[in-house]
Amino acid sequence: MNQTTLSQNNTARQIAFEALRQIDRGAFADVVLDRKLNQSALSLQDKGFVTELVYGTVRRRRTLDALIEHFGNRAVHQQQADLLQILRLGFYQLRYLSHVPDHAVVDTTVQLAKAQRLGKLSGVVNGMLRRYIRQTNPSAQPSAQPSVQPSADPLPLPAEPVQRLGIFHSYPDWIIQVWRSMLPDDQVAALCEWFNQTPQLDLRISLRRKSLTEAIEIFAAAGLEAVPVAAALPSALRLKGHTGAITHLPGYADGWWAVQDSSAQLVSYLLDPQPEEMIIDACGAPGGKSLHMAELMGDKGTVWSCDRTAARTQKIQQNIDRLGATTVRPITCDSRNQPAFVGKADRVLLDVPCSGLGTLNRHADARWRQTPETVEGLVTLQRELLSHVSTWVKPGGVMVYATCTLHPAENEAQIQWFLSEHKGWAIQPPDSTFGMPQTAQGWIKVWPHQQHMDGFFMVKLVKLKQS
Repeated sequence: MNQTTLSQNNTARQIAFEALRQIDRGAFADVVLDRKLNQSALSLQDKGFVTELVYGTVRRRRTLDALIEHFGNRAVHQQQADLLQILRLGFYQLRYLSHVPDHAVVDTTVQLAKAQRLGKLSGVVNGMLRRYIRQTNPSAQPSAQPSVQPSADPLPLPAEPVQRLGIFHSYPDWIIQVWRSMLPDDQVAALCEWFNQTPQLDLRISLRRKSLTEAIEIFAAAGLEAVPVAAALPSALRLKGHTGAITHLPGYADGWWAVQDSSAQLVSYLLDPQPEEMIIDACGAPGGKSLHMAELMGDKGTVWSCDRTAARTQKIQQNIDRLGATTVRPITCDSRNQPAFVGKADRVLLDVPCSGLGTLNRHADARWRQTPETVEGLVTLQRELLSHVSTWVKPGGVMVYATCTLHPAENEAQIQWFLSEHKGWAIQPPDSTFGMPQTAQGWIKVWPHQQHMDGFFMVKLVKLKQS
């Protein structure tokens, strides 16, 4: 690697380091990274490298910290703050990026430490990274010590299963405990690995404007591979490989597709809105499901798309303007207290705010932000929404409750609570044509490592007519 290449690469690493420092101080990963990349003059390739470094390092933080403690012989909280971020970057590249040579990782990480004026601590970086390399690469062992057998993985793991899974896959213990309450350990490990991968990009094609075949051909002409997702998702295409900026993709300006994960598309099919009905999307921003429902209705009827803040309601309007839907009407309101809708809706979608444990690959820092205490607060909010939003439904009408989490307190337990506290409601299982496996209780639970889409929970509830 020549000096020019080294300098370019360290510009990317410097930006990644600065982003990680801000994230560690409480900033949101996607917001920081977006701002940093927009302010930089990096090539598309280098921007992709920065993105990989930042999101990967954030996702793998617990594993990286365990390595730093092992090779540094001190607790992570005792490490100098900038040194800690630099070590995380270095260990992430050595452990998870096969396309960066070990010697280049060491050289650029030491340079990064020197650029932060860490003085003798740059020698600490050099020593720790080289010890890791020696223990993972047999050919790096000194010939004077032929009896020393390098370990396949120098990361020490505890025997206790929760901590073992949490350290190896990089999750807090409480999330591992939640998933172990529902899955065997091998399935927990597979789920953890799914969320540690780069997320896929799913699109919902407006079939009133383009067929899937036409869309696939348009993307192919632009050098992009797009494939259908599943028969149960007639509007869904998945783009393979690196796509670049969303706004530069074919069809964005023309508004014949929206970014929407396949699981999120399933929700509208479960609600099954019909032409000329009044539909309410109780937590609608940024409007993806509202617009999907309008399309399923042939843009005939009314879809009220609600959100609490004017800024988020404006995002709904922006998507309406790009995609076009005369039936979608944004409204700023608190869905816990909106009496004007009582008894008016044929169907209601309640896609509640949740812990997002089904989308951890898309939100790299969410696993460290959420806690058992934040989940308790969300459970309270969800119950308030369920109690009031259910009053909007006409007798004989339906409500779909949905989350993008895999936490039973926000899913199964909420429905059991709702049915016990609100008489005159029943679960309406989807029919056999829905195309997704359902539980004996009649709800749908999407497991990412099995269905290969975001984790989701959804259930259709019917308000029984009085006899």
